[in-house]
Amino acid sequence: MTDGPWRTIPELVADSARRYADMEALVEGPVRKTFAELAADVDRVARAMMAAGVERGDRVAIWAPNWWEWPVVALGVHTAGGVVVPVNTRFKGEEARYVLAKSRARMLCTTTDFLGVDYVALLHEGADAAVPAGLRDVVVLRGPVTEGTIALDELVLRADEVAPDALAARVASITADDLCHIMFTSGTTGAPKGAMLAHGPVCKAYDAWCEVVGLRPGDRYLIVNPYFHSFGLNAGILACLMRGATNVPHPVFDVPALMRRVVEERITMFPGPPAAYQTMLNDPDLPTYDLSTLRLAVTGAAAIPVDLVHRMRAELGFETIVTGYGLTETSGIATMCRHDDDAETIATTSGRAIPGIEVRVVDDDGRELPRGRPGEIVIRGYNVMRGYYDDAVETAVVIDDEGWLHSGDIGTMDERGNVVITDRKKDMFIVGGFNAYPAEIEGFLSAHPDVAQVAVIGIPDERLGEVGMAFVVPRHGATVDPDELIAWARHRMANYKVPRRVAVVDELPLNAAGKVVKDVLRARAADAGSGDPGSGDPGPGDPGPGEAVRAVRGRPTAPA
Repeated sequence: MTDGPWRTIPELVADSARRYADMEALVEGPVRKTFAELAADVDRVARAMMAAGVERGDRVAIWAPNWWEWPVVALGVHTAGGVVVPVNTRFKGEEARYVLAKSRARMLCTTTDFLGVDYVALLHEGADAAVPAGLRDVVVLRGPVTEGTIALDELVLRADEVAPDALAARVASITADDLCHIMFTSGTTGAPKGAMLAHGPVCKAYDAWCEVVGLRPGDRYLIVNPYFHSFGLNAGILACLMRGATNVPHPVFDVPALMRRVVEERITMFPGPPAAYQTMLNDPDLPTYDLSTLRLAVTGAAAIPVDLVHRMRAELGFETIVTGYGLTETSGIATMCRHDDDAETIATTSGRAIPGIEVRVVDDDGRELPRGRPGEIVIRGYNVMRGYYDDAVETAVVIDDEGWLHSGDIGTMDERGNVVITDRKKDMFIVGGFNAYPAEIEGFLSAHPDVAQVAVIGIPDERLGEVGMAFVVPRHGATVDPDELIAWARHRMANYKVPRRVAVVDELPLNAAGKVVKDVLRARAADAGSGDPGSGDPGPGDPGPGEAVRAVRGRPTAPA
């Protein structure tokens, strides 16, 4: 693949340094880098990586929040010919170890102190916590350097061991078809799978994304979407390079802090899930902030009330609001609304295919359905992943012989090609913008010694879109305390995966084939009035403490 303004991410870095040399590229606190300075830092990190033994195609994992070091290291990995493996900051040790082992990561760049958590220590938690054998280097971006780790500053000193000509030769060897990212997405079978994405398609897709949303040189882009997510990485880090926008990372969703950043940094571009804007609008101190610089919002990942679009324009001052739809497997992008669409189209649809991409709605036999008829959303085009890393069987399940990627999402398409997502074939639900897969959560909960059976569904939440609810059958002779199970789960899985409610039941509803009938569970949850799980941190992907639901004779009652 060679079409498009940039064949590779290293080309994009160099081009941005030429076109926007003296403009601000990256801002966090006292750290302020121009595009030329950013490119120079990336160069040194790349040479340091090469000195440390990173070869073309080697996987380097990054497990850290939205700090300025994240894009510098990631772009350095790309420039050294490596493949970035983002790791979710909500992951616990077992989840992170799986990603590192599955991807065969050679190096991990992480932190020993984020919100009081030592990620390196998390890797060693548990009786059988063996760090993957192939992991040779652990680089600490921030926090104390512990045994077996090296500080980023110390690693960068090794850059002088590699001549600039050697780096130039490495960069020249990278092709548009080489992998740039392996992004893990939880699977319906319970095991996360690594979507393989290549330089050329990612660059082409997000050049189109920038055009559709209208990102401009000089925009100041507040990135609260995590860098480990496809949006934060591709539509954040890379998009800023493409259009000369200033990357302003923000590590934690905190409404007052975010609104202060908007004022202090004169933010113009502020994307996020609907929950982010709803929380801002509900903040009693909103009138005290000067948000007049806000111009562009990109949202999605959950249903959006039409009224929210109107309020975002009237009360938050956004001129342009765009929604879209995509999967990790489609480089994070497939359809987008256009900036001149009306409020109803933006709120009620996920837009239409981006240029060069085909999107259809098909029946179970793969036949395209008439407009307005519900079916599975399928996507074909340059944006579709190469496949799942080291998993040909699962790849064949989702990509058919004609190259169509089967999303597992059910939706309709209108006469203009706008897609409306109506259901999820795979039972996946979205918590504050993050995909949560029942099979994976059920696998974790089943490990509890008192749990015999468990089924997880998504239930509505006003701010986060959806949260998890677990129906649990105790082992014979055992009892399950909902609060204890929720607390137990919080130590073993990312917060957004932890069920907010637990119903202890005598049995699960099964069909003739012995499969759990989740529609029955959804009806029970609705009957119990569980559509408002209550308070909690409304930050994207990081819901707060769960609430328990106790059951009587197999049916959940009101919150305990």
